[in-house]
Amino acid sequence: MGFGIGDLFWIFLLLSSIQPIWQKRQIEFRRFRTLQEFQQQRKSRVILLIHRQESISLLGIPISRYITIEDSEQILRAIRLTPSDVPIDLILHTPGGLVLATEQIARALIRHPSQVTVFVPHYAMSGGTMLALAADEIVMDANAVLGPVDPQLGNLPAASIIKVVEDKPISEIDDQTLIMADLSRKAIDQVQRFVRTLLKDNIPKQKVKPENIETIVESLTTGRVTHDYPITVEEATEMGLPISVGLPRIIYELMDMYPQPQGGRPTVQYIPMPYDDRRPMLPTPKGRPLEEPNQTR
Repeated sequence: MGFGIGDLFWIFLLLSSIQPIWQKRQIEFRRFRTLQEFQQQRKSRVILLIHRQESISLLGIPISRYITIEDSEQILRAIRLTPSDVPIDLILHTPGGLVLATEQIARALIRHPSQVTVFVPHYAMSGGTMLALAADEIVMDANAVLGPVDPQLGNLPAASIIKVVEDKPISEIDDQTLIMADLSRKAIDQVQRFVRTLLKDNIPKQKVKPENIETIVESLTTGRVTHDYPITVEEATEMGLPISVGLPRIIYELMDMYPQPQGGRPTVQYIPMPYDDRRPMLPTPKGRPLEEPNQTR
């Protein structure tokens, strides 16, 4: 009894269907081992909240990820399982998400008695920034960014809706806009109260100087800039947020284990090795951002 071309085809089809499952299991195992190693190094509970664009299996359709109620359920459970004397390290990579889920996670973080540290390797915008505000220390890559937390009503900034009502005669404004303006005022007030609560957190120690709190609240919640405005390390430090610069190498390794979906031609390509022996592959410094020296040509 021999194999024919038809048998080889079915074997190839079987192997092709098993390969993605095997690769997924391998990367899940590597994530677990790396996460375990980081926890042992830090002697903390490490939680990852990483939202990348992902693909639906087989179809390859990209889907966007954001903070959801399911995320809050999982993170709240992780916090409950963490003893009160064990620090929490949260690695954030997210565009934001649902306000309810974000506030649940942030409240749980400020209630944890031990040190809470948030690591931002690339970006933590909107709700991600709100979670960062709940931390006792925010450790960022030198090029990572945070973002404003001003509320949005649908696709419109609450601050802009209020400005329309303030700039136009009330006789020229329709009822729908007036209702949205009323909701916008309430939304901004709610966000400001919550951000103020996060910044006043003093467990295990005061993380933001009291004189800086109102300035930070005003900068982040009132819509002075667009909702996708990138707040750099330097700007966040100037505000008075508890920023440190320089992530452990292992966090970059973890990020590599959450690759973007591969489909067609890659948009970025390079040789994944140091440029030369004199340059380190990944940054290791830690501390406040320093002014760059003047360069002469």
